[in-house]
Amino acid sequence: MPSPAPARPLHALPVPAGRRVLELLPVLAEALAGRSGTAWHPHAEGGAPHPALRTGEPLGPGEDDPGDPTAFVVATSGSTGTPKGALLSAGALRASADATARRLSEPGRGTSSGSGREQWVLALPAHHVAGLQVLLRSVRAGTEPVVVDTTGGFDPAAFTAATAAATAPRLLTSLVPTQLVRLLDAGAEATAALAAHTAVLVGAAATPAPLLARARAAGVPVVTTYGMSETCGGCVYDGRPLDGTCAALEDDGRLTLTGPVVARGYRGLPRHPAFRTAPGGPRTFRTDDAAVLTRDAAGPLVRVTGRLDDLITTGGLKVAPGLVEDALAAVPGVAEAVVVGVADPEWGERVVAAVVPAAGAAPTLEQLRAAVRERVAPHAAPRQLLLLDALPLRGPGKPDRAALRTLAGRPGPR
Repeated sequence: MPSPAPARPLHALPVPAGRRVLELLPVLAEALAGRSGTAWHPHAEGGAPHPALRTGEPLGPGEDDPGDPTAFVVATSGSTGTPKGALLSAGALRASADATARRLSEPGRGTSSGSGREQWVLALPAHHVAGLQVLLRSVRAGTEPVVVDTTGGFDPAAFTAATAAATAPRLLTSLVPTQLVRLLDAGAEATAALAAHTAVLVGAAATPAPLLARARAAGVPVVTTYGMSETCGGCVYDGRPLDGTCAALEDDGRLTLTGPVVARGYRGLPRHPAFRTAPGGPRTFRTDDAAVLTRDAAGPLVRVTGRLDDLITTGGLKVAPGLVEDALAAVPGVAEAVVVGVADPEWGERVVAAVVPAAGAAPTLEQLRAAVRERVAPHAAPRQLLLLDALPLRGPGKPDRAALRTLAGRPGPR
């Protein structure tokens, strides 16, 4: 009887910014085809993979399958402070790329999809799932993406130039809402670059309705997307699940997603309750979001109504309020602090700090922002400060976050 094959290792894959990312395309092609001898954990070049993902060690029991190898272990955004690694198989990624191609080549979206006929514009960091998917979809389509260099931040002029450099008849890109705002604000040339696309996918955060209306009125073919690392990125487009993906609700309104795009689990966390697999059937992922499901003549329609927890998504990046509150509590002059997210037309949500100052103190927004930038992350820094005599409470002394959101949404300084 032959001995089992040795477990495949998980190796770090440093992902550069700018055009050098194209050097990874052969590696990505091997992984997408299921031919790689290793699984890869993409992370930003110059940084380090998170130790919780244990790069350099073999994949564990249930983390791989010779018939459908794990291609990538993509770090989640770490809503509890520690990112988890979503185990994405080659088959799941191919299913995602193919379902996306079919959806975006439906009637009304330009010429039909085919090798050499579509080209992606990469404007997102490729070590996150949305940017990685732009590269993998390009591999699947047989075309080289055009890269927007975002090393120094997102520049509408660079996006416009990248669009002009594309050569295929169908242009596709993936953005976060903040990028869409900045492009629309940049003037006629940037708006025309957006309108030249067959589809502009916008996701990673809720896209405000006024922003969608503004973009569509300008002729931009916006497609809202919903998904996460655990579903190979977006798997619900304009509220419609992609082919093969089924949306359902649990009794508490929690949205679940079932289908071939679902990850096989988390690295080092076997039997995690977020994942279910029916015997011989597809995998199900239990999201942290509440939703409403309806149906019309075109089929099921998903409307996500909000998170089941208090996680904030700002500019396409997630912020755990507890981490920010811990950083604020360490600032001299802060007696109490609670952090909430409030809808914002540019950022999706803005981070709001509600602070009760210590006696005689008057902390400023810039002091708080500096502390959070240093101790958490730049994108987690609050953009609005509420100085209060006391925090509104509910129940046995819990902060009333709904009341704070109401206060933060009233006209006043930010």
